[in-house]
Parts: sequence; structure tokens; C-alpha cells
Amino acid sequence: MSTENNFFDDPNAALREIAQNPAAYAHYLADFHRVVLDMQTKLEILQREARVHCRGMHVEGDKWGQAYLRSFPVEKSLNDVLKNLKSVTSGLEKSAHKRHAHDEKVKEVKKNRKEKAQLKAFKNNPTLQAAPENPGRQGAQSPNPGYGGPTSIYNLDRRESA
Repeated sequence: MSTENNFFDDPNAALREIAQNPAAYAHYLADFHRVVLDMQTKLEILQREARVHCRGMHVEGDKWGQAYLRSFPVEKSLNDVLKNLKSVTSGLEKSAHKRHAHDEKVKEVKKNRKEKAQLKAFKNNPTLQAAPENPGRQGAQSPNPGYGGPTSIYNLDRRESA
């Protein structure tokens, strides 16, 4: 019972497939982004509640502001976590955009290389084109009246004047 894509043999096969498709990559990172944003909102609520609780914990004999100063390490640790979560969310967004830009750049490189190869092939083997035939129209007005026009002073009536 073997299948072509057996995910049980290779646990990274699904992620390999996702990495190869920019739309799937962006969708997968969007799922992570939602989870991180949800964590961030819950931690912000936790931070606010911990701040209220820790700053309100007065021990008998405290001087003014000692409870406030004791709460700083707790608040700082949650602030650091929230700052890191914000950088994670921006990194996830950047990664999805850069993955899409990578595919666009690869397409451009392929197109540019193909154009350069065509130009090089044309430069090395130019096709010879015959000179266009210019049938001498007798008596007709030529585009350049100074050449191929009337050759006698008696034919000047058909010639444009300067």
C-alpha cells in the first residue's frame, strides 16, 4: 500500500509542498498570523489585569510607590513578550510578501534571459533582407523632388516650387 505522496514517511512533505506554492505559503502564514494576533490580544488583557493586581498588592509597612516598583519586572516581562509578538506578526506579513515577490522575480529573470538569448542569436545570425525595390515611376511625383524628378527644364511644370 504505497502512495506517491506518503506524508507518513516524510513529515516535512506537506511543508515542502506549501513552500513551493506562493498562494499556499501566504495562506499558511496567514493562519499563523491569526493565531499570533489572538495570542497578542489575550496577552494584552493579561498584562492589564496583572498590572492592576500587582500595583494594588500593598504589603503592610510599604512606603508610597513600593508596590508600583515591585510590579515593574512583571510588567516588563509581558511588555517584552508583546513587543516580540508584534515583530513576529510583521515578520509573517513580510515573509508572505517576499515569497510572492520572489516568484515574480523568477518569472522576470526567465523572460529577460529568453529575450537576451533571442537578441544574441539574432546578433550572431542576422537575417539578410533584400533592399526594397524602388520602381522608378515615370512622370509621377517622387517623395523627394530633388532626386529622380524631371531632368529637363520643359518638365518643370509638374515639379513643386521651393
